[in-house]
Amino acid sequence: MEEKKSFTYKDAGVDIKAADENKKMIMKLIKETYSENVIPDDKGIGAMFKIPLGYKNPVLISGSDGVGTKLKIAFMMKRHDSVGIDLVAMCANDIIRRGAKPLFFMDYIASGKLDQNKVNEIIKGIVEGCRQAGCSLIGGETAQMPDFYKEGEYDLSGFCIGIAEKEKIITGDNIKPGDLIIGLASSGLHSNGYSLARKVLLGKYDVNDTAYDNKKIGDELIKPTRIYVKPIIDILENNFDNIKGLAHITGSAFNKLKRLNSTVGFKIDKLLKIPKIFDLIQKTGNISDKEMFSTFNMGIGFIIIAENADFIDGFEEKYGYKAEVIGIVDDSKKVRIAEKRIKL
Repeated sequence: MEEKKSFTYKDAGVDIKAADENKKMIMKLIKETYSENVIPDDKGIGAMFKIPLGYKNPVLISGSDGVGTKLKIAFMMKRHDSVGIDLVAMCANDIIRRGAKPLFFMDYIASGKLDQNKVNEIIKGIVEGCRQAGCSLIGGETAQMPDFYKEGEYDLSGFCIGIAEKEKIITGDNIKPGDLIIGLASSGLHSNGYSLARKVLLGKYDVNDTAYDNKKIGDELIKPTRIYVKPIIDILENNFDNIKGLAHITGSAFNKLKRLNSTVGFKIDKLLKIPKIFDLIQKTGNISDKEMFSTFNMGIGFIIIAENADFIDGFEEKYGYKAEVIGIVDDSKKVRIAEKRIKL
């Protein structure tokens, strides 16, 4: 009688030993982000975090997101050290628009086969993102799913929890005509619009091609998303009564302003300098202005609605990028990019 083969989990493509070794390798990196409120759990049963002292009526505010098809650029370039920053940015930038101070972050990394070096690079990026966001990386999950992902590819998602006083949650309800629209410069595409950007640019160029200013297409596309936590938290701590609304300009781009308050309109009549990558995408794909401003951030990654703009004096010197008044709230109930004569 033929002896039946005895299968193991490793035979099916899941190497538990490699996963355990990977966890040990990244724990040192993760612990560098711990604040005094982290309760370490070496047994890995569950991440624990103490509610910080000093809040009278604390509310926890959460956000979850991924990096999207920007990961395709990382695969092409074999660079995995910055997508972790994108992951933290997409979550942390979302919760600060409610006035929340990020507390902790958790990640989920899924691949067909665990590549320890690749995971280590990804985690380095997540750690750097958490440093920039001022939050602790307290846990996560690494999943091996054979036959589910193409060889060498993976997916990422993240979860960020923040805290705010209930009375200081930013809702946008008090926005009124006459309030100022203040734009904070982006670092490039950030992490949205990549399905369109890839379709247009990579149909004509290779990631190693040079398009302008001796810069490679891939280098421009993989620039990490800017994290706006520090300036926004600083502004809220010192100018809370002046701030009416906050918007993270990501998916659907400037249409996001409509969600702040549907009873008013937003007229943007002065754009910040538009990075050249957007001009290249628009010209290569023959894309309309309306489509561009509905898809991409066009050089403005975050927007503040405020009664006055005194608090942005010295902003660039302090934080390293521009913040300028770019428009005004009106009663049109529309979003208008007046400089381009378009309505969204």
